[in-house]
Amino acid sequence: MQSYSALNLFRRGLGGHKSWTRAWRDPAPKSHYDVIIIGGGGHGLATAYYLAKVHGIKNVAVLERGWIGGGNTGRNTTIVRSNYRQPALHNLFEFSLKLWEGMSDDLNYNVMFSQRGALFLGHSDSDMIRLAERGDAMRCMGIDAELMSKAQLRKLIPLLDMSDEARFPVVGGLIQPRGGTARHDAVAWGYARAADALGVDVIQNCEVTGMDIRGGKIVGVKTTKGDIGADRVGICVAGNSGQVAAMADLRLPIESHLLQAFVSEPVKPMIDTVIMSQSIHCYISQSDKGEIVLGGDPDMYPTYSQRGRPDRIEEVAGQAIALIPALSRLRMLRSWAGTTDMSFDGSPIIGKTPVDELYLNGGWCYGGFKATPGSGWLYAHTLAKGEPHALNAPFRLDRFETGATIDETGAGPMPHHR
Repeated sequence: MQSYSALNLFRRGLGGHKSWTRAWRDPAPKSHYDVIIIGGGGHGLATAYYLAKVHGIKNVAVLERGWIGGGNTGRNTTIVRSNYRQPALHNLFEFSLKLWEGMSDDLNYNVMFSQRGALFLGHSDSDMIRLAERGDAMRCMGIDAELMSKAQLRKLIPLLDMSDEARFPVVGGLIQPRGGTARHDAVAWGYARAADALGVDVIQNCEVTGMDIRGGKIVGVKTTKGDIGADRVGICVAGNSGQVAAMADLRLPIESHLLQAFVSEPVKPMIDTVIMSQSIHCYISQSDKGEIVLGGDPDMYPTYSQRGRPDRIEEVAGQAIALIPALSRLRMLRSWAGTTDMSFDGSPIIGKTPVDELYLNGGWCYGGFKATPGSGWLYAHTLAKGEPHALNAPFRLDRFETGATIDETGAGPMPHHR
């Protein structure tokens, strides 16, 4: 294995990176694969990796229309947690969190997972009742959760405005100590490298333009690099699920909305945990580079533009400053927007579609990043077995027809889209 010592990294850097070896191959597509994954983001790459590692299915292609890490995987706020109330959700995300805890060792790649804690603030008695109910539900399933008093929060986050005159008075909170953050692009790179080492073809700049469906069964896809046959095809394209599914004449219960975020100039450590709120739509953390990372509501109208609205940035900045006044002295460094799949109950879809051997992983709203390893593992199981695992069985596509929706209002920075 190639050495990545500090001295070696410095030497290669001075050489203009010209002597770097590829972290994964750049293969031409084969004519046929056992499984094709459409989408080279974190979920798609994780799916391919677990197909190869867990199920021994290595004749797999991941087709990415752009470059690895160029989609939603690189356009999020890196938060990892499993602090949900409903069993179907907290079981899924807790399974994923456990995979996060061993991911760097498993991939032999540092994804910079930092368990600094994920905190929800409560601003009223009703907030605290809901947080207490959520914490009780988590603890009943063996998931860590601790209800915090105002005095405990003052000690944990000294810069938080705890005064009675605060715009958003803080009366307590609920923290999941095992929650935290990870380096988003490192997750994509780590899975791509590991999947490639197991024989998976990671094919960039290969856009899927059509589906080859015969007798109600998918047998391949049409791409900008030619037609490619497959026994099974998995859609895993984040905010573009509706567009890709339409190639198979499927209409999904999903809308694509923008979710904006931005970071400040880097500063010395000032925030030790991820801060969210039960009532206001803002979340705050500090990156390893010192930038303050801020996000809030989606823009709440369907679009694929990836161009956000300035008024949303202004709203989130105002909420963050109200919570931590010291942030008012910082300059914004950059902003971005990701296109998110907003399912009609706020929960993901992982399973079969009406087209035989065509599967869907989407509808993650703004919670997809934290599910990356769990989603990949469960989607790989579903593709390998042709049937869902018990953990993703509730998230089938036809739940919207049967009324078995999974709607946890308030699980994120805002009530889920309906």
